[in-house]
Amino acid sequence: MPAYKRILLKLSGEVLAGSATFGIDADKVRALSTEVAEVAATGVQIGVVVGGGNIFRGVAAAARNMDRVTADHMGMLATVINSLALSDALEQIGIPTRVMSAIEMHQVAEPYIRRRAIRHLEKGRIVIFAAGTSNPYFSTDTAATLRALEIKADIIAKATRVDGVYDKDPLKFTDAVQYAEITYLDVLQQGLGVMDATSIAMCRDNKLPILVFNLNTRGNIMRMAMGETVGPVIR
Repeated sequence: MPAYKRILLKLSGEVLAGSATFGIDADKVRALSTEVAEVAATGVQIGVVVGGGNIFRGVAAAARNMDRVTADHMGMLATVINSLALSDALEQIGIPTRVMSAIEMHQVAEPYIRRRAIRHLEKGRIVIFAAGTSNPYFSTDTAATLRALEIKADIIAKATRVDGVYDKDPLKFTDAVQYAEITYLDVLQQGLGVMDATSIAMCRDNKLPILVFNLNTRGNIMRMAMGETVGPVIR
């Protein structure tokens, strides 16, 4: 029995690159889509926000000298590419999806309209929210929090490359300490890189829990949806 009715799954763009430094790994996207599809089959309504780091990294050097607003808009378009890749992989295994973009591009995706997004979810479609919030200076973490609040998701499931939340990056520091329990305030005060400060503060103000789990462990998306302990919940 699923523990949640509606989940907002936050993925980094790097997840879609697999072991490569940038770009899209078709096998990785296919495997990820299969896991998401298994959860959707249980009746859980799923919204997805995916970052654009895997695409944007390829042009990051050029963007270094760009105007921040222009660079951020490029990042938003990168998330559209990733969203379309994920949508295609899900559709190929028979899962209906809708890509909804905060930047209007009618030939590519539906414009984001809150009530329409909720209706898609209620009909069993996976909704992939693209192009961030359409505003520069806001990350995809903030976009994920905003969409989760708008669609009244029960929880944000933040996929990472490690098992939970640590006081520093465990991939770089062997003495990193893992937290069994943690609060919004802990994350903000200690500057932990779980999600950016704006998104954490929004979750705190609206009492939206964030579950942090390791996406690289096969089956963790299903375990998370079923309420099993796969990582700490920031409350």
